[in-house]
Amino acid sequence: MTLEEIKRLDPKGMYNWIRDFPKQVEDAVRIGTKAKVKLQVKGIQNIVLTGLGGSAIGGDLLRSYLADELKVPFVVNRHYLLPAFVTSKSLVIVSSYSGNTEETISAHRDAAKRKARVLCISTNGETEKLAAKYRHPVIRIPGGLSPRAALGYSFFPLLVVLGRLGLIKSKAKDIKETVQLLAQRAETFADPGSENNAPYRMAQQFKGKLPILYSPNEHLDAVNVRWRGQMAENAKQLAFGHVLPEMNHNELVGWKVLKNLMKEMEVVFLRDKGTHKRVAMREDITKQVIARYASHVTEVWSEGTSLLARMFSIIQFGDWVSLYLAILNDEDPAPVAVIDYLKGELSKVS
Repeated sequence: MTLEEIKRLDPKGMYNWIRDFPKQVEDAVRIGTKAKVKLQVKGIQNIVLTGLGGSAIGGDLLRSYLADELKVPFVVNRHYLLPAFVTSKSLVIVSSYSGNTEETISAHRDAAKRKARVLCISTNGETEKLAAKYRHPVIRIPGGLSPRAALGYSFFPLLVVLGRLGLIKSKAKDIKETVQLLAQRAETFADPGSENNAPYRMAQQFKGKLPILYSPNEHLDAVNVRWRGQMAENAKQLAFGHVLPEMNHNELVGWKVLKNLMKEMEVVFLRDKGTHKRVAMREDITKQVIARYASHVTEVWSEGTSLLARMFSIIQFGDWVSLYLAILNDEDPAPVAVIDYLKGELSKVS
């Protein structure tokens, strides 16, 4: 694979967006630092981020990353209405990259109706209009990207603002490590001809196969979701996944009957050194069991010291796999035609 071949199939530049992600993180941190956010957080009993798709995955990652630190529940809502527990003592984060996601707009109105404390993050659109109407603060992020390619903008400004509001500790040190690690790895991952380009090799293994992704529930559950979404949207190829220890209590038993189909499955364990020791043992044993049936079983280990760096090291790896798999599949990674079709059909019905 050559850079010329990538450019031919990727006219909108998904390759460039993934390559430049470390710079996006730096810009996102700057935005979060300068954002004018006036919110009363005293007495907040829960946090709900409402969004869909690429705008929601940042919330999933925040929830997973902050699970050991936040003193109040953090829930990601993917629906037209908010959970029943949302009240005036809730912080509702409205996340819509386009600003026009119909489910998110509906949930935004619901939050205002319940007099929740609302923080918006968007590029423009109806979300900003509603924010102006209800006097909700807005973190404005740059447009022009696919929502899934704007993960840095959907995650890091919120991380910084939550710190500024006193809900979490400052993550400046961990963010610095994360940017440095991602930038260092990007040099290798951006070169499909490099012998050390592990994401490209994995993309070759995934071609024509069905990727199955397993990860520990703690901290990497949202990373697992990110991988599957990127395979679907960028590479136009299905991928499925589950988390441990839960899959040890059900899905593991299913690795028995459909032996011919299992031979077409590429299994990847997303692993982290911070995983609970009993879960890590389960991963080792589960890998041995599945290796009897699957086409191939491999691991992707996190890199870095801080949890933030480790999580994003695996995200970065998966993003590159999806990009290279798209090219190997002779697909443009940017368009999501079937999603556009679905939205068009829905727009015909009020």
